[in-house]
Amino acid sequence: MIWNATTIWHMYVPILSPALHAIVDITGQLLGSAYLIGSESAHLNDIYDEESKKLEPWTDSPGEVSTYDWRDFLGNPKYQRAYLDFFEDELVLNGYNWKKVLEQYLLQGKEPLINNLISGLGHPLIHLAYAYELSSREIAMEALSMTASSYDHLHKYLDDPSYTKPPPNKTQSPLEILSRLQQDTRFDGLFAHQGSVDLALLFGKHEAEVLEYWNAWHIADPTKEFQASQKAALALLVASHKPGGKKLYDFFIVHILTTSHAVRILLPLLPAKFHVPLVRQWWLLTLVVYILQLRPAFDLSSVTDYNRDGKDWAWVDRQAVAQSKHSLDSHYVKALRAMKTADETWGPEAHFWLNAAVRFAEEFNGWGGFASGMSRDAHL
Repeated sequence: MIWNATTIWHMYVPILSPALHAIVDITGQLLGSAYLIGSESAHLNDIYDEESKKLEPWTDSPGEVSTYDWRDFLGNPKYQRAYLDFFEDELVLNGYNWKKVLEQYLLQGKEPLINNLISGLGHPLIHLAYAYELSSREIAMEALSMTASSYDHLHKYLDDPSYTKPPPNKTQSPLEILSRLQQDTRFDGLFAHQGSVDLALLFGKHEAEVLEYWNAWHIADPTKEFQASQKAALALLVASHKPGGKKLYDFFIVHILTTSHAVRILLPLLPAKFHVPLVRQWWLLTLVVYILQLRPAFDLSSVTDYNRDGKDWAWVDRQAVAQSKHSLDSHYVKALRAMKTADETWGPEAHFWLNAAVRFAEEFNGWGGFASGMSRDAHL
């Protein structure tokens, strides 16, 4: 059923809204998450029915793209249909070997597309991970098309080695860097409210400062420090949320967690030379989103000391796929799955991941963090 649903959706709806780069169709991601957690067919059908209400029909691109000019239209969402048609044609020419197509168009060249998976709030990165997890050629070609359609200037920080410099205050702790950033008054007053997507303003005024923090993370032990980065991602989402308050969970910050999960899926599957750059790319997205969301303070004790009242991972799974009014919310389901996978990967660590998942599931009542007049539906 999961293959049929994602294939039908893939045929008839666009992966990016032509109105805004950040709007993406993530039906396949939600179906994939629910399926991998253990959803039954009826729930998967409910997900598809609910998500399909929000989707727009495909519109034709201004023209086609070819092997000779496919890079000429990078970053132009109007060409998403043309890119998908192009990559699907390449898929046929390569005998439906989707991994070969990814290798050719994602990993090769002076400025490989893989260095811009964090465009569009990281959805190309998330989509690519689901392609591998579900072994789906449809989702893989969509991931390529997403990356091409939402390509932006952030790739230059990975492509150009001159941006990587020895930091004055290097550390192996992402949480330490985020704590310093949270208290850095140089960013005060830059944005009037959360939910801004004005990267031009951020990098125009504070590129040097952003890169200072980006370079501050010294990755000496990739495995150990990636574990620390996943803990940091979880801290920003859950430990920055005030216990018992009415404030909604931050829609933008949840992408730090779900993209971290995507990196964890992809690292064992990609050539070694892309491992550290992929983690650093995620780190750049983390810093950007954290600054755009006004650098909320976080308190790890609100997770470590949380009283689960006996709730376990089986309870969390039920909230994701059956017993919660939010089980049709893609980002809610993906966040819970990311927490569970982190627990399976790194071990319970005094139930840190489980505490966070239970607290998130119990307190979640929708998404916030948007600019005035905006909503979740405008940033899907």
